[in-house]
Amino acid sequence: MDTSLILVLLLSPFLGFLFNVFLGKKAGKSIVGIVGTLSVVVSFAVTIYFFLQINQTKEAIQINLFEWISIQRFKINFGFLLDQLSLIWLLFVTGIGALIHLYSISYMHDDEKMHSFFAYLNLFIFFMITLVIGSNLLVMFIGWEGVGLCSYLLIGFWYKNQAFNDAAKKAFIMNRIGDLGFLIGIFIVGSLFNTLDFTSLKSIITTASDVNDFWIALAALALFIGASGKSAQIPLYTWLPDAMAGPTPVSALIHAATMVTAGIFMITRLNFLFDMAPSVQNIIAIIGAVTSLVAATIALTQTDIKKVLAYSTVSQLGLMFLALGLGAYGVAVFHVITHAFFKACLFLGSGSVIHGLGGEQDMRKMGGLKKAMPITFWTMMIASLAISGIFPLAGFWSKDEILMTAFHQNPTLWVIGSVASIMTAFYMFRLMYLTFFKSFRGTSEQEHHLHESPSLITLPLIVLAILSFVGGLINFPGNTWLNNYLSPLFSKVVHEEHSLGTTEYTLMAIATVGAIAGILYARMKYIKNSVIPNEDAEITGLTKVLYNKYYVDEIYDAIFVKPVNFLSNFFRDTVETTLSAMVFGLGKATNELAFQGKKLQNGSIGFYLFAFVIGVCAILTYFYYQNNF
Repeated sequence: MDTSLILVLLLSPFLGFLFNVFLGKKAGKSIVGIVGTLSVVVSFAVTIYFFLQINQTKEAIQINLFEWISIQRFKINFGFLLDQLSLIWLLFVTGIGALIHLYSISYMHDDEKMHSFFAYLNLFIFFMITLVIGSNLLVMFIGWEGVGLCSYLLIGFWYKNQAFNDAAKKAFIMNRIGDLGFLIGIFIVGSLFNTLDFTSLKSIITTASDVNDFWIALAALALFIGASGKSAQIPLYTWLPDAMAGPTPVSALIHAATMVTAGIFMITRLNFLFDMAPSVQNIIAIIGAVTSLVAATIALTQTDIKKVLAYSTVSQLGLMFLALGLGAYGVAVFHVITHAFFKACLFLGSGSVIHGLGGEQDMRKMGGLKKAMPITFWTMMIASLAISGIFPLAGFWSKDEILMTAFHQNPTLWVIGSVASIMTAFYMFRLMYLTFFKSFRGTSEQEHHLHESPSLITLPLIVLAILSFVGGLINFPGNTWLNNYLSPLFSKVVHEEHSLGTTEYTLMAIATVGAIAGILYARMKYIKNSVIPNEDAEITGLTKVLYNKYYVDEIYDAIFVKPVNFLSNFFRDTVETTLSAMVFGLGKATNELAFQGKKLQNGSIGFYLFAFVIGVCAILTYFYYQNNF
């Protein structure tokens, strides 16, 4: 029974993918959307069944379909593991994924390749489920690479635009860099313990007394590099903002429910390994905090509505890695969940705005949309309050837990996280004020066509806004449901349960006052003073540095891209040309010898007799000298 249902959970999106690939073009757009969405809804329903079962029994379900690799003592099964962690992930992967599919029915209805779009979305969900339920690192790696492939297909979906193709290639290549680290980590773990199975690894590592600390740390560091690529941490974060090239539902799927959460999932799954490498945990915490701050500063000046949200995602992921580095895995998972709610709402809301404005994404050309798009406005307002950390919305509880944990362990990182959080409140309400308030700044034609989006777009927004409001209820500070639910997964709990004393209330107050200050400063600047961001050519000073993202892309281009291109051109134009000349030269020489040789075959009997006599004389001369000298 369990095996059959797990296969339904996994294969339902894959069947949706096959349908849209082979029959989608003939079936019609409505059928394409319905089949694509229902295939994910089925997976969501099965996830709920297993969630209720495991919540009651407290026992994980592990199924091995067959023995995959067997080399002496090293064996790997192709199997699946359903436990508390995988089911929490599956709930928002399939649940929010289903809402994004539903949203896409309307959003992509006019696209001529809608069947391909839904095929890629279904395949994305299939690979993410594979990643989440894999019982070992190798099965996880299949899903890991699969979501990388799907991100490439979806980011570059509108492939006729070369810039979108470049963004897709950038995402694919940067993730391959991280994936090399992930592979090295897998090889080290496999060679150390002769297994890649999560259950076996946990048993071995937590009970072993002679584990090599150096190799454990090296494996953890390599795995973290893999996580940095997937979850966009410094220095492998620059692909994620460019991923906005894809259709907006893709942005929501990547940023909220699937790909960027894979790194957090992998580290949380291997928490017992990372607990053995405190030096690597320190690196994770520092990189997470710095990434959070750097991305937040960049978001302060962006004018593309989706770019603001993209850098917001990078910043929020940084906070999650801060929690992971401090050993507070449950807190990181909590923020992953709440972030999935409000970030999906924000991205889909931005898509609604873009849909209403005929494709416009520049906030300098928006404004005054509050009356024309009330549902979009109020849902995005709730999500913005949530991500800003305003009580009692979901983001307040999860972000507050991260900051509390940082304060107790490393006050410096708490300061960095707090500053990034205050900036979050500012740039999110900068987005809201520039988009929805004051007067409309676009064209008269756009203003004439302003309208609220269809119900298939607004319904997912309403559901996600509600979840953004109440989602924090799963984990109040203290002895909470989520902590209890996840506790069997962790070898130790670090500051995940806080008793509410003077210090905790003070920290909550500081976080809340900081968020309100950020919102009020944005209101003063963009509502009271009616400031509109300058056009690109007029941006100067520090604002220009932030607007151009610290010129990191240009630095990477100078250090990596241009030298590689130079070497490529050198080998193409010089080395390959020389080798080709040598190869073709030998061919030409052979042809020339053959051409001259065939002249001997001229049909002249006198010439043949002459050649015969010369040959006989040469042979006789050879034997004469052989016998006499």
